[in-house]
Amino acid sequence: MRFMMLMIPLGYETAPADVQLDPERVAAMMRYNEALKDAGVLITLDGLHPPSMGARVSFATGVPVVTDGPFAESKEVLGGYWMIEVSSRDEAIAWAKKCPASPNEIIEIRQVQEMSDFPPDAAAAGFENLKN
Repeated sequence: MRFMMLMIPLGYETAPADVQLDPERVAAMMRYNEALKDAGVLITLDGLHPPSMGARVSFATGVPVVTDGPFAESKEVLGGYWMIEVSSRDEAIAWAKKCPASPNEIIEIRQVQEMSDFPPDAAAAGFENLKN
């Protein structure tokens, strides 16, 4: 089973584009990332720049509208993610609990939908051919 663990650092929604990361925190996170890799559960991971460097494309009017970050209405934003493959939701939770997260960080765990979750004749047929 594949799960995404989504890092939600509270306050990151207002971080400046040139935010400096604490080297000790980065080192602790790298040790955690290595543990995921060494256990054979890590598929991929990435950290994300703050929303002040991002953009949103909305479609409320039927025409794409681009809004540059930061986004005033944001309360929680993603700071990064891990994609892991484990045998159960409980195992994904166990890995998230080992993360050296700070008190202002939350990890949301979401199972990835697999093709076997859909009936064979579903509109998603052929999706597996789109992935790398």
